[in-house]
Parts: sequence; structure tokens; C-alpha cells
Amino acid sequence: MTDFDTLERNYSAKDIEVLSELEGVRKRPGMYIGSTNSTGLHHLVWEIVDNGVDEAVNGFGDRIFVTIRKDGSITVEDEGRGIPVDVHPQTGIPAIELIYTTLHAGGKFSSKNYATSAGLHGVGATVTNALSEYVDIQVFRLGKIYHIRFEDGGKLAVPLEEIGETKKHGTLVTFKPDRRIFTTVDFKWETIYNHLQEEAFLLKKVHFFLKDERTGQKHEFFYPNGLIEYINVLNQNKKPICEVFGFDDDASLIKMEIAFQWCREDYNENIYSYANSVRTHDGGTHETGLRLGITRAVNDWAIQNGVIKETQKIDGQDIREGLTAVIAVKIPEDKLQYEGQTKGKLGTPEATSAVNDFVYTNLTHYLAEHKDFAVDLIKKCQASKAARDAARKAKEAARAGKQKKTDLIISDKLAAAQSKDYKNNELFIVEGDSAGGSAKTGRDRLHQAILPLRGKPLNTDSVTMERMLQNTEFSTIIQTIGAGVGSDFDVEDSHYGKIIIMTDADTDGAHIQILLLTFFYNYMKPLIQHGMVYLACPPLYRVYKKSDPAHKFVYAWDDETLEEAKAKIGPGYGINRYKGLGEMNYDQLYATTMNKATRKLYQVKIDDPIVVEKRISVLMGNDASKRRQWIEENVVFNEEDRFIKEVKD
Repeated sequence: MTDFDTLERNYSAKDIEVLSELEGVRKRPGMYIGSTNSTGLHHLVWEIVDNGVDEAVNGFGDRIFVTIRKDGSITVEDEGRGIPVDVHPQTGIPAIELIYTTLHAGGKFSSKNYATSAGLHGVGATVTNALSEYVDIQVFRLGKIYHIRFEDGGKLAVPLEEIGETKKHGTLVTFKPDRRIFTTVDFKWETIYNHLQEEAFLLKKVHFFLKDERTGQKHEFFYPNGLIEYINVLNQNKKPICEVFGFDDDASLIKMEIAFQWCREDYNENIYSYANSVRTHDGGTHETGLRLGITRAVNDWAIQNGVIKETQKIDGQDIREGLTAVIAVKIPEDKLQYEGQTKGKLGTPEATSAVNDFVYTNLTHYLAEHKDFAVDLIKKCQASKAARDAARKAKEAARAGKQKKTDLIISDKLAAAQSKDYKNNELFIVEGDSAGGSAKTGRDRLHQAILPLRGKPLNTDSVTMERMLQNTEFSTIIQTIGAGVGSDFDVEDSHYGKIIIMTDADTDGAHIQILLLTFFYNYMKPLIQHGMVYLACPPLYRVYKKSDPAHKFVYAWDDETLEEAKAKIGPGYGINRYKGLGEMNYDQLYATTMNKATRKLYQVKIDDPIVVEKRISVLMGNDASKRRQWIEENVVFNEEDRFIKEVKD
């Protein structure tokens, strides 16, 4: 009998594990909340908040309270109908117990109880319960107060009981995340603040209250003008060519609210979309309808008013340059479709035509009533088109070998990658010649390019594009990436699939990172949107065995892993502390920071547009006091003033 036959016979039904639903969640939490870091921790809060939001959206209550407790727990209270507490006829279990212990149990699978809902799968409350030390629930319903409690990952600790009478209605949930599951159980004020603010923009009739008992901070969120106020926050540092305006429709089957603003010196298209209060990061049918409606309306107005001819129609890409738009749709449950498991892309076919027609009708009317703005907008679109045409001709000339040689000069500091397989190439933007020398020596020459910076880049958030282009560092980066800049940037032309910022782990390195990220955000945003920008993560320490330093050593990235490295090496250890990348030998730099198999990279993403705009406003703006306050509250330095911990969420 072969070894395979033996293994096959030894693998039988007895080897199949059957986990309870809650055990399954605890075993694979990432499947339900994405991660067990700070992002996953706060996802537990969103799941409970969403239940209150769904009540409010459907007309039950207009206040939601979130309180961060001193003991590490958090309380969410809504003024909805209260979770049902009667016995479920099929299971014989109280409905509230069923909802908190059974996946895919809830009242959101049809339009009978909820006309629209953020939840589709009925897993939210169950997941929060499974990943918590305890969940304590009070329900205020039909004049009674009911109580139930779960502990240790969802085990029933106190069965459902009636504990009093009340005139209130709604649900109050207190839970404490399980520190055995999460890498951190520290709730962040700013993270919750930003999330509730976003919810308040979308739900202009709902008040959100946030309180932190640890610090005494509290805030109320209420935006009666909804998405218009959302865009005012997003564009607070930009130069608009029109006021924020918008339209809404509560009468149709698909309800929608849309707000717009175009800005000067903004070369990006900024569209943020939501479906039933869930951010659709990957767009979908509602975004498609929005783009179609805008393009039709602008072109038809321009042709009908003799600004352009029928043969001179403006491309949608040029119309949307500098546009910030937010669209929020509410779709009945029986029509709601998402593509994929993450709800990142709306798939409801009816949304395309509904949004298209709605935007076309209302935007056409708005342009007719605001002719000066309409003319200004057309001029901006034509300037964008002219710039893109010029860039296209320049690229065609370059491909044909007609471009002047002087236009193709790239920094003599660049160590280029040999491969023309651009999507697999990586550009390391490195702080200083010393680190650049080590990186050039240790790199994979086929796919890795090294560009050392000559000095500290310019702050591009407070200067014109012309001034930015005069900066040696940025003009070099633009030429090296080879995909243009601003309105003529085309991510498909990038010579690199990854742009990796590699700086020292100190204050200067952190500052350079911010300056470069601000540049990419302002002038090459598609690189970030396509997940092509990364931060390298070099180690701070090398712990080695003094008796055998060449063969027995461990790298550490912070003080916590330093202690682990010491324990792993054992007695007789020594420590190399790297004050900069230039102190590392080329083989050490490659092994820890550049080798694809062993390195650590942080991908730069835009998860929350409000957070990004706030960060840029505070960190790169002209108000030094705000910047100092934020740094003191969010960045940790050690005694040598070296940046050693990641920024708080």
C-alpha cells in the first residue's frame, strides 16, 4: 500500500470538525470583519450602529447614541421599535436570542419590515456577540424593559427576562470586545467620530450623539442639508467655480440624493457613492448612471446654447475633471444587489437608468438657470480636453521617436529597472544618497528601480501646479513614472506597478512620506486608487548572538518585537539599532525591506475621504497650531525623537 493510500484511508468522517456558528466566527474572524486589528475592532461597532440606522432610515426614531466606556466597553442605543422578544415560531427561541446567536437570522431579508436596509446577510449582531467578552442588551418595547446577556463569545449568561416598565422604545446594546481575538481593544475617538459624521451626512433627519467617558469628549452630529454639507467639508481647502448644489428624490422606487461641486486646480474626479448607507468603494450601477447623466446634460446644454457644435462633444472624462460628487441611493430590499461579498459595488440594473434620467433632468435645469457657471464649466472642460490632447500627441510623438532628446532626460540618480514588463516593476523612492547606494547594490535589477531624493520635496498642498513643476524632486518623479501629471495623468502608462516610498524611521522620514503622499493625492490620485502606492517598513533593530553574529540574528520593527527578538536569541545577545536606512548593509536592506518574500509593505488606501481631507488640511495647511496639536495627540516618539509607532486611526 502506498503512502498516499495510507493517508487517504486515515482521513475519514471522524476528521471532519463541526463548529457551532459562533465558534466558526471566532475561528475565522477575518471572514466576517476583515481583520482583527483596529479596523476589525471598530467594525463591531458599525454592525450595531447599522441596526439603529436601519430603524431610523425606515422612520423609526431619529436619535442614535454611542458611548465609549472607561472599562473598554461601548454602548449603542437607538430609538427604534426595539428588537422583538417574543418566541420565534419555528425555533422556539426568543427572537432576540436568535438574532444574536444565529447567522443569517434577522428581519432584513424582505421589504415587509424594512423598506431599505444596509444589512443583507443578517450576520452583524451575531458576529459582534461571537467576538466579545460580553454583550448586554436592554430592549424598550411595548411599555416593557427586557434584558438578556451573553458572555465568553456568545454563550447565554442571563436568559431573556422582563425587568421593568418604560415609556421609551428602542434597543440599548453594551459590549466589550474580546482581547483574545483582537490585537488592540482600544476604541479610537476619531475613528468613531468620522464614521458617525459620515452617517449623519447621509441621514439628514437623524441626530447622532458621541460621548467618550475616558476623556469627557462629546459631540452631536446633525446635518439638515445632508450631502451639500458633506461636500463643503470635503472641498474646504479647494477653489470652487460654483457653490455646492444638489437634488433629491424621495418619491420614486429608487430614492436618491446627489450633490455636486466643481473646483479649479483640481485634476481629479472625486465621486463618492453609497447604497442604503453603505459606502460602495468600487462604484456600480448608480455611479454609471451618474456619469452618463452628467455627460449628457453638459453636452446638450452646450450644443443647444451654441457654445459648441454637435461634432465637438466633450468627453465625460474632461467634464468630470475637478468634480466632487456624492450620490446616495436607497433601494428596496427585493431590488438590492451587490457584486461580491463586501458590498463594495452596487449591481442593481435599474439604478443606471433611474440615476441617469434624474441627473440629466435636474442638471440640465440647473445649468439653464445658472448660465455664468455653465459657461465657466464648459471653458474648464475645453481646457482639460486641450491639455489631454496635447499630452496624447506628445506620447504619440515619443513612441514614434519624434520627441526631442532633451525632453526625455531622467535623473542621473535613477537606477532603472531592466524589464519592460512595467506592471511587475517597482520604483523605490529613497531618502538620501547613502540609502540609495545600499538599495541600488542590493536590489533586483530586473524589476526594481531606485530613485534617491536630492532633498526634501515641496509641500504641494499650498502651491500652484506651475510652482510644483519647478521643483526638481517632483519633476524627476513625474518623468520617472512616465504617466503624465494632473489632468493628463494616465495610470495605464505608468512604468511601475508599485511606487514604494522608503524613508528613515524618524521625524524627517515621516515628513518626507507625508509630502510625497500629498503630491500623489493631488496630482496622481489614480495611483492610490489603484492600490499602487506603498510605504516600506524597515526594521529598527537587529538582535544577534554575540558568539555567532553572522548566522544567528533576528530583526525587530518596534520595541515590542524587540523584546520577542531578545527572547528568541537568548542570553549573550547584542543589538544593532538603525538610525537610518544608510546604516544597513545592502544585503540587510534587501532582506528586510526590498525582498518580496520577506519584506513588509503598507499599502496606501483612501477608505474615508473625509479623513483624508482633514489630514491634508491639518498636516499640510498653514495653521501650525492645529498641526502641532494633532501630532502631539497621535504620534509617539521615543527619547531619541525617532518615529516608532504607526499613526492612530
